[in-house]
Amino acid sequence: MEVKIAESWKNHLEAEFSKPYFAKLVEFVKEEYKNHTIYPPGRLIFNAFDKCAFDDLKVVIIGQDPYHGAGQANGLCFGVNDGVSIPASLRNIFKEINQDVGKAIPKSGNLERWAEQGVLLLNAVLTVREATPGSHAKKGWEDFTDAIIHHIAENKTGIVYMLWGSYAQKKGEFIDTQKNLVLKAGHPSPLNKTSPFGGCKHFSQANAYLKMRGETEIDW
Repeated sequence: MEVKIAESWKNHLEAEFSKPYFAKLVEFVKEEYKNHTIYPPGRLIFNAFDKCAFDDLKVVIIGQDPYHGAGQANGLCFGVNDGVSIPASLRNIFKEINQDVGKAIPKSGNLERWAEQGVLLLNAVLTVREATPGSHAKKGWEDFTDAIIHHIAENKTGIVYMLWGSYAQKKGEFIDTQKNLVLKAGHPSPLNKTSPFGGCKHFSQANAYLKMRGETEIDW
């Protein structure tokens, strides 16, 4: 099955595309795009991979579902396009970066610049029906993104994993903490009242780790 995904990832994921579950998932997604308004636009489903080459990978951030409002989702978890109002979770992420590393809070929520520096902004589910959060959950996307995380963990060391909230932490629970930096905190959503995100200092910790390994730090 031909999947339009960046060449740097295609070789690594070719086997996954030929599995029966993925064929079913493709049929489901095609039908959904045909009959409903689905986000992100089809050309941006694999944007996280297009913007962050496998060989450049330094940081993995795991989200859950794409934004389900008009014009928001662009294939990068937590990010939105220029000109789109910054969602609450991303505002909290920017606030933490400001407090942690002193970087001014940007006016745009576009995170392409992170991706281009080696940050994989991976949602667990890559598509969603308009105004219906979770509508494409348990259709096969989770199997696909689990396979990606396993493949990264098996083929790369020295990666920073930012696992925010119990969902992301469960998805990355197998990652070897001796060979990578695994950072955990509560979800940045303002609805999260139980496990704090603010004050986690993940961004300075990530850069300190990259610097220690002789790699270029991320300009958050």
